[in-house]
Amino acid sequence: QVRGLCGTYNGDQRDEFSTPAGDVEGSVSAFTDKYRAPGACPARGPFAAEPCGAYAGQRDAAEAACAVLHGPAFQ
Repeated sequence: QVRGLCGTYNGDQRDEFSTPAGDVEGSVSAFTDKYRAPGACPARGPFAAEPCGAYAGQRDAAEAACAVLHGPAFQ
């Protein structure tokens, strides 16, 4: 029953990038663009190979956001 940015949790990694329309994207950038709120921000291109190096100033914010996903709510 789970679907979206957090994946499907069904053991099949081939459908982890399922979009709201039900199709499966082949790249992270195409997948995340399907969940982007219209007008909220511009579409992203391909991500940098090492995002921590490219966006070093945002590392603390990213680690704090990921801590939520690793917390008890998602155990």
